[in-house]
Amino acid sequence: MKNIHIKNGHLIDPANGVDGINDLYLADGKVLAVGAAPAGFTADQTIDATGLIVSPGFVDLSARLREPGFEYKATLESEMQAAMQGGVTTLICPPDTDPVLDEPGLVEMLKYRAQKLNQAHVHPLGALTMGLKGEQLTEMSALTESGCIGFSHAEQPIEDTNVLLRAMQYAKTFGYTVWLRPQDAHIGVGGVAASGPLASRLGLSGVPVMSETIALHTIFELMRASGARVHLCRISAAASLELIRKAKAGGLPVTCDVGAHHIHMTDADIGFFDSNARMAPPFRSQRDRDAIRFGLLDGTIDALCSDHTPVDDDEKLLPFGEASPGATGLELLLSLTLKWADDYAAQQDTGKQGALSRALARITSEAARVAGLSAGTLTVGAVADVVLFDAGAHWTVEASALASQGKHTPFLGYNLAGQVQTTIVAGHVAYQR
Repeated sequence: MKNIHIKNGHLIDPANGVDGINDLYLADGKVLAVGAAPAGFTADQTIDATGLIVSPGFVDLSARLREPGFEYKATLESEMQAAMQGGVTTLICPPDTDPVLDEPGLVEMLKYRAQKLNQAHVHPLGALTMGLKGEQLTEMSALTESGCIGFSHAEQPIEDTNVLLRAMQYAKTFGYTVWLRPQDAHIGVGGVAASGPLASRLGLSGVPVMSETIALHTIFELMRASGARVHLCRISAAASLELIRKAKAGGLPVTCDVGAHHIHMTDADIGFFDSNARMAPPFRSQRDRDAIRFGLLDGTIDALCSDHTPVDDDEKLLPFGEASPGATGLELLLSLTLKWADDYAAQQDTGKQGALSRALARITSEAARVAGLSAGTLTVGAVADVVLFDAGAHWTVEASALASQGKHTPFLGYNLAGQVQTTIVAGHVAYQR
């Protein structure tokens, strides 16, 4: 394991309030020191980070790696390389693979395959019910022992609230976190766009906001009954954020995230039926988008995620209503986060650096806190997951620029700022541009 000296970089570590020019020293896969060189330290490798931001590696709360079962959409190798190019050193992956992650052996195989690649740390979510069918609970304790950090139902709503209540009671007993995307089992099912004037004009079936808010009311009542800790995935609406704000104020142990695409795009970005903008949850109105941006600012939204969902051409190059939802996101997470930071700084007439530190917290220390992981920080003694990026470098989002096997994103053709130069995972240089 090399001793690495990263010099002259602008170090931003939101967890520790560090934001300035500092050297960083890594040894034995850990952060050895910040600032002055430790006594007797000899560098095997020196990286000059002049003009670059040095931050903790990014923590992504939702990245579908498509293995096992969907290798025609993406492979572990391609998506881990995409993570490295995006500076994402910790990945949480949902259980909706094929077969579903409902057996310890499947989880162990996925973790083993990921570890062999020696790139990002992969933390699976186990399925809440067998086969995600919403009927029989999985063996959560065995899944936890095999490496699951929480339990999710991915994109499948649980129709039987008795089952969800039992799952939450079990999770509370053993201290597990339940990860849920709030959506009603009936209202909006089969919808492809946000309900509203635009969907009506385009003749697209709608998903109303109440599909999300009804599910939230149910989840909060079950939380009060069970005491379970819940993380809400990919909130999309202003009304939902108001409910979450009140739930937090009332002391419920709830956290939430939002997809990075949703802090910039609205339903108007569907344009003339652009299937790249077919997402789940769907892009909503400008009012909803603005509420999401404010929710990030006031802390109602705890974290940003890439919502990385690679989709192949056969499932994307179809009429809007028939196309599979999802977009590649690992390599866009940094740029979309920086864009929000720039917009926030401009609107608030505040310093750009303060906005950048606040934004990076949402994809480093805050995301790690939500997941219950000791990651996303450059604290001395922490695992040396580090990313060096040029916040001013621009790149054009095009298929050839993406390492992910999924080439579809609503940002195709956009020119974005923020380019990763080096990604270090557990003290070894896993990627250099």
